[in-house]
Amino acid sequence: MGGGMDLVMTLVMLVGVVVVFYFFMYRPQKKQEKQAAEMMNNLAIGDEITTIGGIIGRVVRIKDETCVIETSKDGTKIRILKSAIKSVDVKAEDAQ
Repeated sequence: MGGGMDLVMTLVMLVGVVVVFYFFMYRPQKKQEKQAAEMMNNLAIGDEITTIGGIIGRVVRIKDETCVIETSKDGTKIRILKSAIKSVDVKAEDAQ
């Protein structure tokens, strides 16, 4: 009779670990991925961005998966992947 109870407790503990894993690992990661996808979809020409590598620039052209940013006053342009954008620091509407 005690062996059956041990099995039930083991299953309850296993379910508890899965629930904790979901709420502390999987769910926040999905939320973060959703926010990043939303940021990339709302990217506009004129936005000031920071890349994952720390490059700061202003978006001058947008294509499917890439964009071109201007990184200095003399017009230096770099083509980057949208997925390399860490944050949008200043939206184009706010800069004007």
